[in-house]
Amino acid sequence: MSSPPILDIRDLTVEFHQGRRLPPLRAVDGVSLSIAQGETVGLVGESGSGKSTIGRAVLGLTPVHAGQIQFEGTDITRARPRSRRELSARLQVVFQDPYSSLNPARTIGQTLAEPLLVHQRLDHRETAIHIADMLERVGMPADTADRYPGQFSGGQRQRIAIARALMLHPSLVICDEPVSALDLSIQAQVMNLLAELQRELALSYLFIAHDLPVVRHLSHRIVVLYRGQVMESGPAPALYADPVHPYTHALLEAVPEPDPRAQRARRTARTAAPSTGAPAWDGCAFAHRCPLAIDTCRRERPLLLPLTTSPSADTSPAQRLVACHRSAELHPPTDTRKNQPLDDQPTAVGPTGKEAPCSASE
Repeated sequence: MSSPPILDIRDLTVEFHQGRRLPPLRAVDGVSLSIAQGETVGLVGESGSGKSTIGRAVLGLTPVHAGQIQFEGTDITRARPRSRRELSARLQVVFQDPYSSLNPARTIGQTLAEPLLVHQRLDHRETAIHIADMLERVGMPADTADRYPGQFSGGQRQRIAIARALMLHPSLVICDEPVSALDLSIQAQVMNLLAELQRELALSYLFIAHDLPVVRHLSHRIVVLYRGQVMESGPAPALYADPVHPYTHALLEAVPEPDPRAQRARRTARTAAPSTGAPAWDGCAFAHRCPLAIDTCRRERPLLLPLTTSPSADTSPAQRLVACHRSAELHPPTDTRKNQPLDDQPTAVGPTGKEAPCSASE
């Protein structure tokens, strides 16, 4: 019998008021996902898809309109401030911008000591030992604690932000676009560091990003989000190698192609895709941009259902789920296609995007 998930989100809906004369803006619309102990779930979608809103709702920074969020078996959907303070020892976050997430007027040692002083009340010597140990884990030099954020590069600051998030040994870390503000080679180093820390500390991650190839290397499972709705989800290698939903295809097609002719062909195909105006919430959220949309797509919202690939389809929590009326046509339930073995473990990524051995000290 499998253990219960560390994070379980059910039918989460988040709305923002736009004034008295306008209806509320539904940023997250009935999203469900779960994360097991030691697992990384990647939450992927373009800007405005509701990714960060889901992370903020889990952290209690954004009010929940409907649905339920359970963390370690406890309902935290509308937890009170005192409960949230206690939760912070087990639930932490790494934000996108390494330049604004650290207080420039405080030394790194003071910043890292704060959670220890609040939750564990250690003396000065024990606090210094904990800080030195965590800085070493993230690959920072010993004198880091006595210096200020302005003396470090963006990649080093993000390592420090990771160290701060791990000071109390949380079980779940929400990574909200943690590498999008970094150079490509630095992105690879930070991703490898996160993978190494996960193995050492048995961490779980909710990894939020807009770049599907980046998320693929760290995630065990991926959830694809568009306009606040889940379009597709499943094991990372399978979803990346064999996407089903047209929006997942579009995300992969948006990845830059080294071959200029192939990139030009992709751009032409995207330009030729039809657009039928603003989406209607009655139908599929992606129907107005989908080249394969039919009348049913515009009238009825598709349910998020298991993708049947064979008569003995997988029914585990890691199965493929797709919200598309035409999924059976796009991915017929036969065994005639050649199935290549896929590694279900996340891999490290090198500076050029290729797989590489993990190392926190690169």
